Amino acid sequence: MILVVDIGNTHTDIGVFDGDKLYHSTISTHSERTRDEYCVFLREIFNLHKFKKRIAGAIMSSVVPQTTQDMSKAINILFNVDVVQVEPGIKTGITIKYDNPKEVGADRIVNAVAAYSEFKTNLIIIDYGTAITFDVVSDKGEYIGGAISPGISIASEALSEKTAKLPKVPLVIPPSPIGKNTTASIQAGLVYGYISMVEGMIKRIKKEINDETVVIATGGQARFFHRCISSVDHLRPHLTLYGLKILYEKNK
Repeated sequence: MILVVDIGNTHTDIGVFDGDKLYHSTISTHSERTRDEYCVFLREIFNLHKFKKRIAGAIMSSVVPQTTQDMSKAINILFNVDVVQVEPGIKTGITIKYDNPKEVGADRIVNAVAAYSEFKTNLIIIDYGTAITFDVVSDKGEYIGGAISPGISIASEALSEKTAKLPKVPLVIPPSPIGKNTTASIQAGLVYGYISMVEGMIKRIKKEINDETVVIATGGQARFFHRCISSVDHLRPHLTLYGLKILYEKNK
């Protein structure tokens, strides 16, 4: 079995591949957690799934440097394996065309690897997380670049924190873009505003590269948006974890 870990700003996704079968768990990301705490979390996840086989290898991507070392040590203590890190120098099978390839977030590269491995064509990959990222891959397997926007949860929190009278509201899809009260108005502005942003970005990026482009959605809020955005072709909630498995096999 292969252990794959993606440490994001808000959540940490932990996956175990038994062959091609994925077992998935999520914990919240806290930079103050210790190595021993991660040992406890990992052990409980393994107890939950009642795994009988041993972990043969592990790979991790992280955008939170403070937690990377402690998680890596916890994995080594529990499973006695060294963790492959997604970092500059790792074999990816794609060419990174960013001005400075070291600036590209590990999760963005992993997503690009997974998506290109499946579709082998021009791609737009939208990852709905703490930030919403748009990543563009050419049909030649080149990571061209992309865009980064604050996620909808950040926008919602900022609106309530920076205004005197506007409350924090639950993120639901309102029946209309015209709200009839304050809560519905905020929901309309956030949800339909972000839908319009995503649709507009897809249209603009396609104009830059090629209309014959496959659009993939992933990330924690991908399902929330997917039913409202017709220009997204495929939903892949665990794209990053599958990309980590591919990278492990390329670098083991």
